[in-house]
Amino acid sequence: MGNEYEPLHQKKAETKQKVGLLGCISLIVGTMIGSGIFASTSNVFINAGSPGMALMIWTASGILVALISLCYVEMGTMIPLSGGEYSYYSEAFGELPAFLFSYTSTLFLKPAQLAAILLACGDYMTVPFFYNDCNIEERIMISKILASFLLGVVIFINCVSVRWATNIQIVFTAAKLITITILVITGIVRLVQGFDNEFKNAFTGPDIKISSIGYAFYGGLWAYDGWNTLNLATEDIKNPNRDLPLAIIIGIPLVTGCYVLINAAYLTVLTSSEIARSNALAVTMANRVYGKYAFLIPIFVAFSTVGAANGTAFSGGRLAYVAARNNHLPKVLAMLHCEKQTPIPALTLTCILAWIMMIPDSSNFTTVMNYCNFVAWMMYGLTIVALLWLRFKRPNVKRPFKIFIGIPIFVLFFSVYLVVAPFYENPLGSTYCLLVLSTGILVYFLFIKYRIVPHFIMEFFDKFTRMVQMLANLYFPNTVVESYTQSNYETIIEDTKI
Repeated sequence: MGNEYEPLHQKKAETKQKVGLLGCISLIVGTMIGSGIFASTSNVFINAGSPGMALMIWTASGILVALISLCYVEMGTMIPLSGGEYSYYSEAFGELPAFLFSYTSTLFLKPAQLAAILLACGDYMTVPFFYNDCNIEERIMISKILASFLLGVVIFINCVSVRWATNIQIVFTAAKLITITILVITGIVRLVQGFDNEFKNAFTGPDIKISSIGYAFYGGLWAYDGWNTLNLATEDIKNPNRDLPLAIIIGIPLVTGCYVLINAAYLTVLTSSEIARSNALAVTMANRVYGKYAFLIPIFVAFSTVGAANGTAFSGGRLAYVAARNNHLPKVLAMLHCEKQTPIPALTLTCILAWIMMIPDSSNFTTVMNYCNFVAWMMYGLTIVALLWLRFKRPNVKRPFKIFIGIPIFVLFFSVYLVVAPFYENPLGSTYCLLVLSTGILVYFLFIKYRIVPHFIMEFFDKFTRMVQMLANLYFPNTVVESYTQSNYETIIEDTKI
C-alpha cells in the first residue's frame, strides 16, 4: 500500500536537472513579479471600490496563494513529475481530466498568459512616447510589434539552454526587485512628508457587488500567478523534495510584501481614481516624482515583464512536452533537442499560439487576464479536489511534505467562489471559456480515445514528425514512441541521436 507511487518516484527525469534552490526562487519570484503589479493594479482599484479594500485584497490574495502553493508542494513532492496539474489529474482521475487540462493550457491558457504579459510590456515601453494618448492606434500597433519581438527572444532563449533561461531569470528578478525597492522607498519618503490623504477614510467608497470583489481578486491573483511554475517543471529541479517547499516558503512572502508595499507607494503619489484610470501606473508615478530620470522606470518594468514571460514560457513548454509524452498531444511535441535537451517543438507551439492571440484588435491586457483567471482557477480548484481524493483513496502513500487538511478545504471553497462570482458580471465571457473546455471532450474521444481519424491524416502527422525530427536534430527520450499509424519510430531515434 505504501509503495503505490513507487514507479513515479523511480521514473528517471528525461530533461537534465539543472535548476537549484536559487534558480527555483528566481523562477517563482521572477514569474510572479511581472506585468501584474504594474498593469493589473488598476483592475483591483476599479472593482474594490476603496483604497483600503484594495490593499486588503492584495494581502488576501497573497495569503490565498501561499495556502494553495503549500497544497501544490504536497502534490509536487508526492508526484515528482513535470506537467504540474496534468500529472496530478492523471494519477487522481485518469486520462480525460488530464487531457482537458493539457488541451486547454497548451492551446489557450499558457499562450494567453504569455501574450498578456508581453502586451503589458509593450504598453509600458511605448507609453512614455505617447504619454498624452496621442496617436493611440499607432501606439497599440507599436506595442504589439514590440511584444511579438520580445516573445521571439524569450522562446529562443528557452530553446537554446535551460541554464540560459534560469540565469537570465536571476538577472531579471534582481532588476525587478530593484524597481520595486525604488518605488517603495519613494512611497515611504512621501508618506513621511505627509502625503497620506488616500489613507484617511481609506474604506470610503461606492457600494460594491459580490461579482466585483471576484474581479478585484482576479486582478490581484493575476499579479501573483506563476506560483506553480516549479510544479510544471519538477523534473528540471535538482532536489525537488527540498527545493520546492523552500522556494515557496521564501518566494511567496517576499512577493506578497513587495505587492502590498508598492500599492501603498502608489497611493502616496496618485489618487484612487487616477490609479483606476492608468494603464501604466509606474510610468505615471515616475513622471510625477522622478522628473528627467522617469524614463528609467519603464526600462526596469520591461525587464520585469520579460522575466515573467521567460518563466511562463519555461513552464508552458514543459507542460506540452509532458502531455505529448503521454500521447495526449501530437508526438512531435514530445521530442527534445539531442544536445541542448530542451523541448523545442513544444516551446515553438506556445510561441506561435501566443503570436496569434496578439493579433485581434480586442487583444488587450484586461480582457485576456479575466479569461485566463476564470479558466486557471477552475484548474487550481480541481487540483485541490485531486489532493483531497488522493488523501482518501491512497492515505499511505509517502508524502515528503504534508499539510493540514483544513488548508485545501478552505482553498477549494475560495476557488469555487472565484469561478462562480464572475458569472453574475459577465456570463457570456465565462460561457465562452466553458465552450472552449467542452470542445476538448470531443477532441479527446475522436483523436485520443477511439482515434476516429482518417488514415491519411495519421500518415501526414507521421511524415511531419519525421521531417521535424531530422531537420531540428530531435529525439524521443527514454521511451519507445509509437507513431500514429503504428510504424516504428525507433529507427529514426537511433539515427538522429548522435
